[in-house]
Amino acid sequence: MAYYLETGGIMDDVLSRNNFSGLLLIESVEKGFSFATFERIVKEYSFTVQDLANTIGISQRTLTRRKIEKKLSKFESDRLVSVARMLTQATELFENDKEKTLRWLNVQNRGLGGRTPLQMAQTETGLREVENLIGRLENGVFS
Repeated sequence: MAYYLETGGIMDDVLSRNNFSGLLLIESVEKGFSFATFERIVKEYSFTVQDLANTIGISQRTLTRRKIEKKLSKFESDRLVSVARMLTQATELFENDKEKTLRWLNVQNRGLGGRTPLQMAQTETGLREVENLIGRLENGVFS
């Protein structure tokens, strides 16, 4: 099971919206994801390390420490799961076109009060608003 978690298996499931054991995800979050999981999301979505760190709420100093420790905290891992789910929803909205998704995430949006989806996603409440907007867009309700 540890190999599955460390090779990104659980994040593969989160990113692809596969059904997986909620208990397995909770266990993984409680232990803290490896720093490699964070790096994988950076690579997958062509983010800068700093952009993803800001979205999750990791300062530059803490990010340096996490890289050395090779592990995220429980809180950071939980935020990474939330952000990964939102990224998956946004990617599906743009029919798996990650370039369009990345562009949308970084453009000010009237439905978000003129903020970008990534700016909004820096808090759990803002992230929920981005998910709500994605749901409205999927259903043809333009904001």
